Formats: sequence, structure tokens, C-alpha cells
Amino acid sequence: MTSRQTLINTNLSVFPLCLGGNVFGWSANQEESFAVLDAYFEAGGNFIDTADVYSEWKPGNQGGESETIIGNWMKARGNRHEMVIATKVAKSSKRPGLSSNNIKAAIDDSLRRLQSDHIDLYYSHEDDVTIPLEETLGAYGEIIAAGKVHLIGASNYSGDRLKEAAAISKAQNLPRYVAVQNQYNLLDRQTFEKDPAPVLKELGIASLPYYGLARGFLTGKYRRGVTVESARAGGVVDYQNERGWAVLAQLDKVASELNTTLSAVALGWLRAHGSLPIASARTVEQMKEILPIVELSPAHVAKLDEVSA
Repeated sequence: MTSRQTLINTNLSVFPLCLGGNVFGWSANQEESFAVLDAYFEAGGNFIDTADVYSEWKPGNQGGESETIIGNWMKARGNRHEMVIATKVAKSSKRPGLSSNNIKAAIDDSLRRLQSDHIDLYYSHEDDVTIPLEETLGAYGEIIAAGKVHLIGASNYSGDRLKEAAAISKAQNLPRYVAVQNQYNLLDRQTFEKDPAPVLKELGIASLPYYGLARGFLTGKYRRGVTVESARAGGVVDYQNERGWAVLAQLDKVASELNTTLSAVALGWLRAHGSLPIASARTVEQMKEILPIVELSPAHVAKLDEVSA
């Protein structure tokens, strides 16, 4: 069984791969989602990430479908007490932004869909500069005091805003962001590594990047001259260039040497850089590709650093 790790400055003991719930209710129906969740849980997985807005973008959906499926699964399996659940507020068209009133309404909606009395990690899904940070953090303080949320995180925040939030949390004795979820992978490096990565290190905040597999490109299913039928295929066009192909070639080499999957190597690279990755799977077969937890040698990391620079 893969050992758990404790997120820095928290009491959360989690599997070293967080399962992304964005596909549940979108490209995976409830039955398919249950199969993926079962495979993850049976492998020792206990950390699931979702959001109130998932998957509002699918025609006919209202938002909250992912939370509903995860809630139904935990109820059916009777395992809520074994899981670490993260969800988010701010991007839903029905519950937009980070005002105090919105956060208090949105958390109740999420708890109802997840059929739970608490959220382990609750994220501000995006920065809301129209609302004072004091108001947002104060609202989190209230729902934490009520037992509805244990810890808070931020997604898509700049380093400067994280510093500002940390200063307010300290000065006013308000909850502090303990985790940050920004885009980071082998092909999307510069923005994150320049900002906010140094701030996370300075403040002792955990990094849990999304798009760890570059929208599926780093799984290796996208190759020169190959057409892929996928709901996400349009999102990888920017990676289909000489740099992208070079990174895939190096992933092929490392995966062959370690007798593992390209996905496992790409996620292992993120762990080598101090992050705990989030990745999603639409099928059990895809789940098997992302599940292996591999430890890359310094030489492997250096080669991947070089080719992806």
C-alpha cells in the first residue's frame, strides 16, 4: 500500500495523488464515475478534489453534478470518514464570487450535494478582487467555527495576493490559506515557477497543481499525425509542437526505464518539485495509468527539466 503524506502545516494525511472530480457528470456518468472512484479507493486513495461549478459547462447540466456523484458514492460505500474531500466556491453562475453571504450559501449547497457535514479543504476557486480579503477570510472563519469546513485553500491566486491574505490572516487572527491549486505541469512551468511558487515556499503553503497531465497530452495518447476523439482534445493544440513532442519522447524513455506509464512519470516529476498533483480519470483504464506512484532519480528529473525548459 502506498504510504500517505501529510500536507505541510496541516493535519491532512493524504494519498500522494489527488483524484480530480471534474469529469464526473461531464465525460463520465455516475456508473462510470463510481467505477473510477472504486478503483482509486481500492488502491489506497483517499483524496478527492471537486468544485460546485463542476460540470455546469455541459449542456443540460446545472452545476454540482460532480459533488452529487461523489456524495452518492460515499453514501453507497459508507466511507465518508475515510476520505479527504476538497471542493471550491466562486465560479458557479448560481453562487459567484467570494462575498460572505455567497460563501455561507455555497457551503450549504456543497454539503447537501456531498451528503456530508463538513468539507476537509475548501478553496476559493478564483480570486475575487471586488470583495475585501477580510470579508472572505472572515466568512471562512465563521463556517470553520460552525464545523462546516476544516481548512481553506486558494486557486488561481498570484503570489502577491497570497502574501496579502497571509498578512491579514495573521493580523486579524483569521483562517489562513494552507493550500494553493494553480496550473502547473511539464509544459506549463514558467508562470507557476516564477509566481507563486517562491511565495508558497516562503509561507509554508502546500502546492496541489491542476492540469498535471496538461489536459491529457502528457499521457502519450496524442502523437504526431494521430487524431484523438476526446472532450478535451481542443485543449492540447498548444502543446502539439516540437517542445511538446520532445517532452513526450523523454517521458517515453523514462517510463520505459522504470517500467511504468508516461502519466506516472509526469506526475512523479511534479512530486519531485514539491507538489502533490491532481489528476482525473474518465475510465478505470485511465485510472490505472495515473495510479503508479514512482520516485524519479535526480538524473531523470534533470533530463525532464532540461527538455521542458
